Amino acid sequence: MVLPEETLQSIRDAAAIIASSEYVTCLTGAGISVESGIRPFRGPGGLWTEKGEPSMDGYRRFLQDPKAYWERRLESRSEFGLSLSYKEPNPGHVALARLEEVGVLKSLVTQNIDNLHYAAGSVNILEIHGNSKWYRCVDCMSRWPNEEFEVKDIPPTCPECGGFVKTDTVMFGEPIPMGVLRRCFEEAERSDCMIAAGTSATVTPAANLPLIVRRNAGKIIEVNIRESEISHVCDVNVFAPSGESLPILVEEVEKLT
Repeated sequence: MVLPEETLQSIRDAAAIIASSEYVTCLTGAGISVESGIRPFRGPGGLWTEKGEPSMDGYRRFLQDPKAYWERRLESRSEFGLSLSYKEPNPGHVALARLEEVGVLKSLVTQNIDNLHYAAGSVNILEIHGNSKWYRCVDCMSRWPNEEFEVKDIPPTCPECGGFVKTDTVMFGEPIPMGVLRRCFEEAERSDCMIAAGTSATVTPAANLPLIVRRNAGKIIEVNIRESEISHVCDVNVFAPSGESLPILVEEVEKLT
């Protein structure tokens, strides 16, 4: 697909802002992973749009009966979980990894749980909703890759503190791990430019991060296929698939830096 000239000019405008900024960060949402074949939760084609949203008290129910949670998990994996097991990063993920590699992108906050930013080569990632390929202790917050944690008992307990272990993904009603959340806000406060890619900017606290940048007189660049809740406050709107536009954006930035 050849992007229209209007979109290409928006990309060039965005590149100029990024190249002149001192601390560039990025916030990504489900839209960037849709291009890897992962269904979003909300919106057109979303799992929850089709099947209805899950219970809002999932974490409370886990704490009340972690054994039942694990029995359900081991009996059948979710459609979404299965869909993540064989997906690969797309050019949008790779472009953001490249932007970090050349020293321009300082950190990346993602609302996605699919591990694709790591798979693409990004390093300084803050996963605000956790990672589906890890387990976590709900007490001491120790984490382990799924393949390195042996589930011997149901429910499994933490070898460090004895607390209950669950998937690292943040459930409804579960607090976002404070260390991650604190760093997300610290990065937003430091940013003089934030790229918001593939996010509808409706789910807090992630949706607040670009607004912090704006409040501090920083620039916001949106990359999305449609308007979002923050489109009207962005300095540049690149309305195009991230897998097509981000590689061009990174090429333009490299020309200027």
